[in-house]
Amino acid sequence: MPLSLLILALSAFAIGTTEFVIMGLLPDVAADLGVTIPGAGWLVTGYALGVAIGAPFMALATARLPRKAALVALMGVFIVGNLLCAVAADYNLLMFARVVTALCHGAFFGIGSVVAASLVPANRRASAVALMFTGLTLANVLGVPLGTALGQVAGWRSTFWAVTAIGVVALLGLIRYLPRQGEEHRVDMRAELAALKGIGLWLSLGMTVLFAASMFALFTYVAPLLGDVTGVSPRGVTWTLLLIGLGLTLGNILGGKLADRRLGATLMGVFAAMAVLCTVLSWTSVALVPAEITLFLWATAAFAAVPALQVNVVTYGKAAPNLVSTLNIGAFNLGNALGAWVGGSVIAHGFGLTRVPLAAAALAVLALIVTLITFSQRGGDAELATASH
Repeated sequence: MPLSLLILALSAFAIGTTEFVIMGLLPDVAADLGVTIPGAGWLVTGYALGVAIGAPFMALATARLPRKAALVALMGVFIVGNLLCAVAADYNLLMFARVVTALCHGAFFGIGSVVAASLVPANRRASAVALMFTGLTLANVLGVPLGTALGQVAGWRSTFWAVTAIGVVALLGLIRYLPRQGEEHRVDMRAELAALKGIGLWLSLGMTVLFAASMFALFTYVAPLLGDVTGVSPRGVTWTLLLIGLGLTLGNILGGKLADRRLGATLMGVFAAMAVLCTVLSWTSVALVPAEITLFLWATAAFAAVPALQVNVVTYGKAAPNLVSTLNIGAFNLGNALGAWVGGSVIAHGFGLTRVPLAAAALAVLALIVTLITFSQRGGDAELATASH
């Protein structure tokens, strides 16, 4: 296993923690800043929109840089953004800081996944991307529950100070261990933009948007759901987030292996499973043990899609893998913003927290429909396998 892949995973851990930990801290942030839970939820939406809007611009801005230099610069932006989060005195400043932090997110994961795939043989690309994204899932296993616990004990700002420190370590690791890639060619901007043509790419990006919308319609409000409906204590929420993180990690590993074999079948199975499990959660959320089991299975199913979705879009954009891969991360976070808004709207309109999983299930069904359309046009996994190797 190349050490550089572990450094990319550590970087992904830092970025994933700062994105997701706000969900565990949502009640604390809302109480401290004097806003409602749906209002605090806009911090999730704002970050996600910052990624979605900033991703293509940051990808183009760093397009002429060597990939190592681009990743180092983006990690620097990440560190500055988290420092601003740690010192933010009110809601508006925190929102601004979250957006600044988000600017590096899409381009880092987009370029980083291309680098990760280039470090291994072609038939292990999805597994290499999955390894990098293991840092993202470990952010949910360790970063989110530990960050939530730290924030509950020492104040939510302490969590962002801790993430800043992790970012510094990751930056030093990137400088020291990430290899320069001598085979890189100077970027042709017209070729980059030409890679965006074709209905297949946009259908694939649509799959990513709907997947993330389904996931985050539920995930954004899982702490209030557990506290108000299931009756879990704040400490219990931390342990449940740990359980969800374990499911996300398992799903990411399984998803990478399955996607290397049959990409289309993996995506269809994931979306169908998410729809079923979200529907089940609307019933099981009232009881502790059934809710915990359902959430673990849901998390496992959900993150199995991540490496598959990333490899899926890069297949369409070989001429511009950095840009296309980064656009997919932007699509993921656009879905994140959409999902947080959908879940918040369900709550704000008085439908209750138990209806949030049903909204997530409906979005998963839409993702499944788009996947069926995409792969029916493509002609199945055989064509994709030919294009990918």
